[in-house]
Amino acid sequence: MTYKAITICPVCRGKLKIKKLQCNECRTTIENDFEFSRFQYLNNEELKFIEVFVKCRGSIKDVEKEMGISYPTVRAKLDEVISSLGGKNTKDVVNTGSTRDIIDALEKGEVSPEEAVKRLKD
Repeated sequence: MTYKAITICPVCRGKLKIKKLQCNECRTTIENDFEFSRFQYLNNEELKFIEVFVKCRGSIKDVEKEMGISYPTVRAKLDEVISSLGGKNTKDVVNTGSTRDIIDALEKGEVSPEEAVKRLKD
């Protein structure tokens, strides 16, 4: 049985590092300070969302259908994952773009009609 590596210290909640790697075949051992990828710090719910998002090729409309959740919920989950990965979410970024870009995003289902109107007004 294989277990998922823990990435957060149960005592202080700090990020853990990998100190030792070992080959299952020849038992070669390598010791150093290795880091987990950012994705390994995501919780199971965030990972599931990312899997669905990638499977749907980033189409928010398809994610809505697949997960049975609303557009605002998809956006909130996406913002949560972006934040967990160390990026800025849409609340932190000024939404700019040409009128054509905004209409294209609306047609692709990447933004809601309400969001498109808001961006057009801005």
